[in-house]
Amino acid sequence: MSEHTTIPTPCAGLRIGDMAPDFEARSTIGPVRLSAYRKRWLVLFSHPADFTPVCTTEFVALAREAAAFEQRNCTLMALSVDSLFSHFAWLRMIRDKFDLEVRFPILEDPTLVIGRAFGMVSAQDNDSATVRTTFFIDPDGVIRAMTCYPANLGRSVPEMLRILDGLQAIDARGALAPANWQPGEPMLSPPSHDLDDVYAADDITGWFLRDTGSKS
Repeated sequence: MSEHTTIPTPCAGLRIGDMAPDFEARSTIGPVRLSAYRKRWLVLFSHPADFTPVCTTEFVALAREAAAFEQRNCTLMALSVDSLFSHFAWLRMIRDKFDLEVRFPILEDPTLVIGRAFGMVSAQDNDSATVRTTFFIDPDGVIRAMTCYPANLGRSVPEMLRILDGLQAIDARGALAPANWQPGEPMLSPPSHDLDDVYAADDITGWFLRDTGSKS
């Protein structure tokens, strides 16, 4: 483990609603502590390795949408087993090839202590080459959503933004986001827990499946 990396005891099987484990690590923008990003949303995501084809396309896509995440008061933070200097070389290659600078922090995790603490890799794994895990962490440090993709399938940046928009809209309105929901579309009201409401509903789904009556 790098002398600049500190992490609590690994906790396997993080779930939605858990506090994200705090850590400090070296990154492409200097030392980073996770808890310093409280009061902002944070998308923490792992990538299998630098200089790999799918990861390169993801970082180009995310860098192009960095302003969209910033508009949502959200920081992007990447993590891989590669060293800090490997990250630098990779970002230079991306800049020279695509005329695009990646400015969000990329952490080094050479001994997988952060990856194991977040359950991105198991205690028995020797590398992170099989996973693309993403954690959506709210301003209080709580894990609100997670996704996990295989190494050979890249993430959808529009879906990452949709998840973030949905979580923020849910918090702002106390409502529910239906399937395929997009910003500006109606949301659902939480179902009633009162039997009188069930019997008084205009139709058989009116007590549990109804929109809020306004657009988000």
